[in-house]
Amino acid sequence: MKVSTIYQKSIKPVSEFSVLKKGSGNKKLGFKVSSKKWSGSRLYSLTLVERETCPRTCHHWDDCYGNNMPFAHRFSTNGLMPKLEKEIETLLQKHKDGITIRLHVLGDFYSVEYVQFWERMLLENPKLTVFGYTANLRGTAIGDAIWLMNIRYSERCVIRYSASLESGMLGEWFAAEESFEGNSFDCPEQTGKVKDCASCGLCWTTQKTVRFATH
Repeated sequence: MKVSTIYQKSIKPVSEFSVLKKGSGNKKLGFKVSSKKWSGSRLYSLTLVERETCPRTCHHWDDCYGNNMPFAHRFSTNGLMPKLEKEIETLLQKHKDGITIRLHVLGDFYSVEYVQFWERMLLENPKLTVFGYTANLRGTAIGDAIWLMNIRYSERCVIRYSASLESGMLGEWFAAEESFEGNSFDCPEQTGKVKDCASCGLCWTTQKTVRFATH
């Protein structure tokens, strides 16, 4: 049986909708980046289908916060990459200071080919920046491909591994659970110290492990 979101009716075909959503539609994200790094860029997000695109090893497999998001539009991966490429091109023409894409509100990197797609987007679009989190850890094909992308595009790509570890090695950035006692900082958006991600930027400016409160 195929594992997927519990909200099957929320899965949308990419042919009928814009898959990149303005960060202003999500109070946690914000829209215009005002942090020192990537300042002026406009923030967009991508939401895929949780579990269906995630590794079974994710520690939030059973209690994914997608379980509490019945109205979120989740996008099918069928035809996803060509649609993303077109939307990125259009948005970069619109926003001359660049765009930042949050990968992924729900879901994860689902194949090495998909990671390589984002590498190509970064190569071809100098004003594109991306950040996000993944349960695909080092030692897996997808996790290692993400690590290489972090290194090759270190100024414009920060994908943190969801693991309670201290950052340090080149290309390794971590996002820990709230029980983590190592060197870290608590997410300023969750603790009310900043308005949103766009005005904070610590997740893509400091390699120190970020600690998130359990959702």
